[in-house]
Amino acid sequence: MSESKPNPWSGLRDDARTQLETRDYSMLDPGSQLSGPGMPAGQVLDKKDELKDHWIPGVEFFRRRVFQQNGRGYFSELTRLNEGKLDELGLAPQQWASALMHRDSSKGFHIHPPHIPEGVDAAEWFQDLYVKSPEDYSKRPYDKEQWDVMFFLTGICEMILVDEREGMPRRVMRFTIAGDSRPGPDNMAVVIPPGVGHALRDIGNEDLIMVYGTSTTFNPAWEGRVASDVEKAPLPGDWERYLEDGPV
Repeated sequence: MSESKPNPWSGLRDDARTQLETRDYSMLDPGSQLSGPGMPAGQVLDKKDELKDHWIPGVEFFRRRVFQQNGRGYFSELTRLNEGKLDELGLAPQQWASALMHRDSSKGFHIHPPHIPEGVDAAEWFQDLYVKSPEDYSKRPYDKEQWDVMFFLTGICEMILVDEREGMPRRVMRFTIAGDSRPGPDNMAVVIPPGVGHALRDIGNEDLIMVYGTSTTFNPAWEGRVASDVEKAPLPGDWERYLEDGPV
């Protein structure tokens, strides 16, 4: 008969023990990790085949190399026009922009409307593009909808993607991408299709600088927002009352 293990918390007061929580460090399977607490972007790409039933169709990852320059800083490339993932996809961004997010700030969820040809059922259209012929990139109407290509120069980004396209499984991908200031396997660029909600959080200890390209030029009518209250900076209660009712 095996002896029971002693309680490691027996030296604590009863009221402390009743409030105690311990973290479960058991390993989740990769799919549960990707859709739950998240995983580093480098692991996501390395396990892409294993994650095929959890992957959002049309989302692409590709690594970016960051070259250290002793005493000066670092240098990195995104891609080249005639090689690499964007060339393979036939995706040539029409506009590039940058954005800075302060430490502990967030953006999202944002979503861009997918183009559906007139008279075509949306679910059937997506099935044709992403299930029946997922590698026939020539069918994708890049010039009629906004695809995003994102990467980061500084900081650590936690990104969450949610597939909201009609007729597609509602999958969630949650992962972290390192900026060039933290060179390693998680220096990644991400391609996000329209119809896929995306949110960003700066979880590092420095400002997050993002560079992003879009398949079309900016169209404010295509900037849909879901659950974006986190982006608002509410005034203190006393200020609100003062503005509404006069001096407090």
